[in-house]
Amino acid sequence: MNPSFNTSEALADTRTAVPDNGNELVLIVDDVSANRERLADEIELLGYQYAEAGNGVQALEQLETLTPDLILLDLMMPVLDGHGVLDAMHAHPEWRRIPVVVVSGMDDLDSVVKCLEKGAADYLVKPIKSRLLRARIENTLAGNRLRKRDELLRAMTHRYNEELEVRVADQVKQIADAHVSTIFALSALSESRDPETGAHLERMREYCRLLSVALQSEPAYGNVIDAAFVENIYAASPLHDIGKVGIPDHVLLKPGKLSEGEFIIMQQHCTIGAETLRRVSERYKDNAFINMGIEIAESHHEKWNGAGYPHGTLGEEIPLASRILALCDVYDALTSKRCYKEAFSHEKSRDIILSERGKHFDPIITDVFERIQDEFDAIRMRLQEEDRPPAAL
Repeated sequence: MNPSFNTSEALADTRTAVPDNGNELVLIVDDVSANRERLADEIELLGYQYAEAGNGVQALEQLETLTPDLILLDLMMPVLDGHGVLDAMHAHPEWRRIPVVVVSGMDDLDSVVKCLEKGAADYLVKPIKSRLLRARIENTLAGNRLRKRDELLRAMTHRYNEELEVRVADQVKQIADAHVSTIFALSALSESRDPETGAHLERMREYCRLLSVALQSEPAYGNVIDAAFVENIYAASPLHDIGKVGIPDHVLLKPGKLSEGEFIIMQQHCTIGAETLRRVSERYKDNAFINMGIEIAESHHEKWNGAGYPHGTLGEEIPLASRILALCDVYDALTSKRCYKEAFSHEKSRDIILSERGKHFDPIITDVFERIQDEFDAIRMRLQEEDRPPAAL
């Protein structure tokens, strides 16, 4: 693509590409040789090239190999008359663009109207004065030049716009990728306060994408989860615990069970994360990625039966992205070592999740998880933090 493309350059290119005086070709169609000779003389005086056809069939044969810039067409001819030529040209997607000036001895209004309706650009009645004939030829060819330049400029502009769209889309993707990478880094910085989380964010992205794609085949969610949803949940899932940056270390890193007061403090990471992202959304109100990040940060600890936090939201009132992430988060927590527990096996973690169907987790999401559990295990194995035996069942 030429990044310096502009209209002035495009116009210059069209002047080069469109034939000018001396290069243009006029096709003379008349069954009388004397008429063709007279017209050929006038065309030569104007400096144009010409070709000849003695009837309509010969004219159409010429159009198979030539692309004239103008046709001077007689009406009354043997084999195929001028009306037949106009009909054939009108039905052809390329030929119908060639301007036709009818040159006929027929002076009735019906004939003129009929030819104009079939696409003729002009109608001249024999005998024609030379000055008038030359003026009509010049005007018609000038109009044809303008049409060709306009069409070429439109085509060049269309091509440029398509290239520009690709370029802009690529730049937007680069910017979006940079934003996602930055947010992932910030999320990882928050997670880094807990030294045992390791590849947690990477696994969460993969789990959420896997589960979302699988849910697309479910009638209840197939119309909700599209490609954009999958892309957004993959990008936004690392934001789920970003609010932990506001939780004191003595609570966040406590190896044992939290006290009631400490648990209340820990729950605040949901609202801290959501409010932080809401301040961002004030500038980007329609950004689906940020809006999903808010939902995930605020609601990923809500439970299907309403027993979760921070709001005790129930069932389908919990955002779908949060319901998906909730299961993925619990699976990862169960299968990972934490400062307060050892890692459970995939089998034990699976059984715990299935036992929470309709309680902690959306029943449909739980059923889909059961169906694709082996793929969850494969992701876990690929992105595990270190090789270690799972905790005993």
